[in-house]
Amino acid sequence: MNPIRPSIPASRYGARLDAVREEARAAGVDGLLIGVGADMRYLTGYPAMPLERLTMLVIPTVGDRALVAPRLEVAPARLCPPAASGDLPVVTWEESDDAHALVAGMLTESVGEGRPELRIAVSDDLPARHLLRLQGRLPDARFELGSPILGALRVVKDADEIVLLTEAAHAADRVVAQIAAGRLVGRTESDVAREVRERLIAEGHEAAHFAIVGSGSNSASPHHEASERVIQAGEPIVLDIGGSIDGYGSDITRTLWVTGGHPSNGPDERFRHLFGVLYGAQAAATRAVRAGITAEAIDSAARGPIEAEGYGEAFFHRTGHGIGLDGHEDPYIIAGNETPLRAGMAFSIEPGIYLVGEYGARIEDIVVCGPDGPVTLNEAPRELYVVDG
Repeated sequence: MNPIRPSIPASRYGARLDAVREEARAAGVDGLLIGVGADMRYLTGYPAMPLERLTMLVIPTVGDRALVAPRLEVAPARLCPPAASGDLPVVTWEESDDAHALVAGMLTESVGEGRPELRIAVSDDLPARHLLRLQGRLPDARFELGSPILGALRVVKDADEIVLLTEAAHAADRVVAQIAAGRLVGRTESDVAREVRERLIAEGHEAAHFAIVGSGSNSASPHHEASERVIQAGEPIVLDIGGSIDGYGSDITRTLWVTGGHPSNGPDERFRHLFGVLYGAQAAATRAVRAGITAEAIDSAARGPIEAEGYGEAFFHRTGHGIGLDGHEDPYIIAGNETPLRAGMAFSIEPGIYLVGEYGARIEDIVVCGPDGPVTLNEAPRELYVVDG
């Protein structure tokens, strides 16, 4: 695997490692064990391969931190910014070594003898094959989720992260425009989805993670898997696409109506009304974004206009989710989430109205909570795309 050239300044990773140690210490835990995934990438810039072999960032609250890696992965591990700068030692293990015992020993050595019980926080997506083995090597330790510690840092994006999110959003905007301008009628959803993925890569994404192409009655299924259904003139398409640039995600949804070049195949008045309600709800929720307002209040701002028009039962998912190195992360824009928004939080606003068995629509943007209100990263038009297709 070729390591991805980081866009976050190298010095930032050392600061993040110091900050997460302080968060862990304040939480009263003895150490953090971070497996392969977004948490490791956030702290080190290392997009490690998810192998059955253990790669783990070990951060005792007292003692030296280290990146543990199998010998065959040591070269890319040493290229991550904090390792390359000498701020993060890389400890290697051989194929015949017990890597989990190695990690357990590093933690117990840092804490010292006589501690009755270790509190260890682990990254939320650590595979069971590693967690259970670590628990076996540390039978008296108490394991807990690391998200309360890591989430406090990751939930607010810095200026460089917002630049990457913006770059990804604009690249996805361009793909929406390209798909809307191309041929659609007579093609299968899966064929259009393949084109979406190819165009996301061509526009600078390192990976194309999803391409929802829901046509006709499939547009009423929010997470529809693109199928062999042939797109027909006179029906809507919900286009929900996304990938990542330097690890940071894009996620945009636009609704199209294809006419096949015949105005008589345009959207009926019922659909236009439905879409108008949705358009107003998405705009209202975006306008409501500001520091201090709760996540659930943004959900309510989107849901209110939809419920007022009798479509409440047809909007059956949350209004949004955070985005960054994970496609879905805190903050979640949903009823019951009383978390106040803070400047730098990035999330989707994506209400939808779905008449199951008939058709549906969704509009989604990535929005950053700015110091003075919302900053919408996506620039593609939000109106209904009525296209020849």
